Amino acid sequence: MALDSGTAKSPSDDAAHLLVVDDDARIRTLLHRFLSGKGYRVTVASDAAEARQKLDALAFDLLVLDVMMPGENGLDLARAIRARSSVPILMLTARSDAEDRIAGLETGADDYLPKPFDPRELLLRVGGILRRAGASGASASAPEVRFGGYAFHRGRGELKRGDEVIRLTDRERDLLAALAERPGQTVPRSALAGDDAAPGDRAVDVVVTRLRRKIEVDPTAPILLQTVRGFGYRLLTDE
Repeated sequence: MALDSGTAKSPSDDAAHLLVVDDDARIRTLLHRFLSGKGYRVTVASDAAEARQKLDALAFDLLVLDVMMPGENGLDLARAIRARSSVPILMLTARSDAEDRIAGLETGADDYLPKPFDPRELLLRVGGILRRAGASGASASAPEVRFGGYAFHRGRGELKRGDEVIRLTDRERDLLAALAERPGQTVPRSALAGDDAAPGDRAVDVVVTRLRRKIEVDPTAPILLQTVRGFGYRLLTDE
């Protein structure tokens, strides 16, 4: 996982404060450098015990918790934190099967990102969680949804990259509109397929594949339009 901070930003005093909890010193250092370089204030902890000390002493806007830690693991820590706090939680783990993702979300975590991950996706997830936590649904009512350099206007059903209008089929437009209504959230396949879809109908997957070819840098490794296995799809927005 190569994290390049790119053009570094000095975190301002009112920047979101993140707590990164991971027993791997290399991961902690990389995440601290990367997220700090993107303008966030970042504090790190090596295990659950140290994280509890930091939580007692400081206020955080988002927690990034590794699941597989010795002693008290990330799932147990997230469960304990959620019992007394509503601070947003993003789980990081090498586990990626559906049962583990569900277990993470059942603890009250806001999102779940398996390792290894693309740093751009981490940044999108962090930004999305923080916006949803602070905007009280404002993003869902905005006329435009922006993601990866694209802008989708809900009212007109128009997708643009800069001044260029990206041509969409009716099915692609409908699917994108449904995802844009719930930015960053998983939309069930059944909701995207429609009430008249037959069991096992793969039409949604075909439309998703076509849409990815138009918006993703690498359609085979999508960052913006993601599959949530066993559930549906979600659109990661950047505003």
